Amino acid sequence: MSSASIPVEITQFFGNYQPIIVAITLGLLFFSLFKEIIRPSLSFVCAVLTFMITGIINEREVTAGLSNGPIISVLFLIIITFGLKKNFNVEKTFNRAFDRGQSYHSFLFRMMSKVALLSSIINNTPVVALLTPYVYDWGRRNNISPSKLLIPLSYATIMGGMLTIIGTSTTMVMNGLMVEQGAPEINSYYLLIIGLMVLFTGLTFLTIFAGKLLPDHQDALEQFNENKREYLIETALKPNSKIIGKTVSEASLRNLKGVYLVEIIRKDRIISPVGPEEKIKSHDRLIFAGETSKVTELLEKEIGLTLPSYSQNFTDHISVLEAVVGNNSGLINSTPKEVSFRERYDAAVIAIHRHGQKLSGKIGNIPLQAGDLLLLYAGPNFYSKLDFYRDIHPLSKIREINRLGKPKSIGIAIVSAFFFAMAALGFVKLHIALLFIFTTMGFMKMISIEDMKNALDIDLAAILICSIAIGTAITNSGLGEIVAQATISALQPYGNISILLGLMLITTFLTSIVSNVGAVSIVFPIAYALSAKLGTDGMPLYMGIAFAASAAFLTPIGYQTNLIVYGPGGYRFKDFFKIGLPTTLIYLATAVLGILLLYGDSFLG
Repeated sequence: MSSASIPVEITQFFGNYQPIIVAITLGLLFFSLFKEIIRPSLSFVCAVLTFMITGIINEREVTAGLSNGPIISVLFLIIITFGLKKNFNVEKTFNRAFDRGQSYHSFLFRMMSKVALLSSIINNTPVVALLTPYVYDWGRRNNISPSKLLIPLSYATIMGGMLTIIGTSTTMVMNGLMVEQGAPEINSYYLLIIGLMVLFTGLTFLTIFAGKLLPDHQDALEQFNENKREYLIETALKPNSKIIGKTVSEASLRNLKGVYLVEIIRKDRIISPVGPEEKIKSHDRLIFAGETSKVTELLEKEIGLTLPSYSQNFTDHISVLEAVVGNNSGLINSTPKEVSFRERYDAAVIAIHRHGQKLSGKIGNIPLQAGDLLLLYAGPNFYSKLDFYRDIHPLSKIREINRLGKPKSIGIAIVSAFFFAMAALGFVKLHIALLFIFTTMGFMKMISIEDMKNALDIDLAAILICSIAIGTAITNSGLGEIVAQATISALQPYGNISILLGLMLITTFLTSIVSNVGAVSIVFPIAYALSAKLGTDGMPLYMGIAFAASAAFLTPIGYQTNLIVYGPGGYRFKDFFKIGLPTTLIYLATAVLGILLLYGDSFLG
C-alpha cells in the first residue's frame, strides 16, 4: 500500500487493524445509505476521509476518480444527455408506440422495446422522467390503470442500459474500477450479447405476466377524466387584437365549443358573470374555463388572445403538459406568484383545475392546494429542475414545441455518430469521444454554462469519484483478499459457478437497498481478489457483478427510475417485490447463462 503524505506512525498504528476498519466503515456506510441518515454523497465522503486518515489510502488514491476515464465519461454523458433532451424532441421516437387502437400487450412490448433501445445510449433517469407522462396518458385514454404500465417502463430502461457500456453508470463505474486495478476493460461485444439475451427474456416475461402481477390501483389522479376536466385559464389581449372594443357577443366569445368566458378582470375589478353586451377593453384579462384540449386550442385562434407576460419568453423547446400538486407539496397554500413558479421550474402555470370547486381571479394569485391539476408551459429545464423541487408531478403531455433547426440537428447527429463509432472501434477512448461531442454542442450553442450547472448532479459526481477510492481501500487493507479466501473456502467445493452465483446474489441484495454504484464499489474488489486466488479469468465475475448491480427490480428505493414511477403509479412497496422477484430471477438466470456461454471454457475449465 502506498501511503504518501500519511505519517508513518499513523500507518503503523492502524496497519494491523486496516481490514477491521474498512469492514466497520463499510458497515456504517451501508447503514447510513439504507436509513438515509445523511445525504448519500456525504456518507461516501466520510468513508473515504476515514480511509485517508487511517492511512489506508493516500491523497493520490483519493483523487484517482478525477482522472479516471470511465468516471469522466459518466459526467460527460449526463451533460450531453441534458443537451440532447433540451434540443431534440426525443418523444417523436415514440409516436407510434403511443398510438390509440393497440392492445395492452402490444403497447407494452413496443413501448418497452423502444425505451430499452433509447436507454442504451441515454441516461436512464431522464428517459423515464420524460416518458412517464406519455405512458400515463396512454393508459388513461385506453382505460388501463397506469399502475399496469409504469413499472415495466422503469424495468425496460434498466435492462436496456446494460446493452452498452455507456447505457448505465453501473458499467461505467465497473470499467473505472477495472482500469484502476490494471484489468482489461469490459468487452463491449460480449456485453451486448448478454444484454440482448437478458432484454429478450425480461421483456417477454413482462409482456406476458405484467398485467397479471401488477396491481390495478385507482388512485386519486385517475379519477379525473381528461375530457371532463375543467381548467381555469387566464389570457391577455394582444395590442392589435381584433376583439378590442367589441362586445362579448360581437367577438364570438359566447358559444365557444368546450370552453366559456367566466370573468373579465379589469384593473382591480372582477366582472362576473360576463354579459353578452360587455365591451372588451385593451388591458382586460379574460378568464376562461374549459376542457384541456379546448383551452390550448383557444390560444391558437386568430382573435388576438395570448398568455400573460409571465408565461412567455420561452426559447427553443416548449412543452404543454399537465402536472399535479403533491399531497406533501411545499406549494400548498402558496400562489404561483409567491413561489416564483416561472423561475423555480422553468414553467408557467397557464391554467388550474380543482375538482369540484369553482376558481376565480388571476392564475398567479390563486393559492394552490393538494391535488390541483396545473396546465403548464414548460421550458427546456423543466425536468431537470424537478430533480430539486419535487412539489409537483407531471402527468400527461399535450403538445410539444421544438424550434431547433435542421442544420443543427443533422450536424450534431453526424458528429455524435462519428465519434461514438470511433470509440466503439477502439480508435479513441470513450471520454475523448464524448469531449468532442460536448465541445461541438457548445460551439453550436446547444448547451450553456447554465445548462451544465442544471445537468450536473454534484452528489452523483462525488459518489462516483469516492467509489474508486473505496474500491482501492478494500484492496489495500487486505479485506478483499480475506473475504475472497472465505468465499473460496465456502463455495469452491461446489465449483466456480457457485462463486459466480454467490457474488451476483450479494450484489443484487446490495443494489436493492443501497445503490448500484455502492454495490459495485463494495463487491468488485472482492471479485478481483477472488479471480487472483482462483487463477482464472476475472471477467466472468466482473460481468456478473455488473449485471447483478443493475438488477434493481425488488424495491422502489434501489434505483432512481423506480422512484420516479412510484408515486404516479400509486404503487406500494410490495408491488415492486411481487413482480420484481420473478423478474430478478429470470434476469439473473439469463445473465449467468450468457456469461457461461461466452466465458465457460476459461472460467469453468
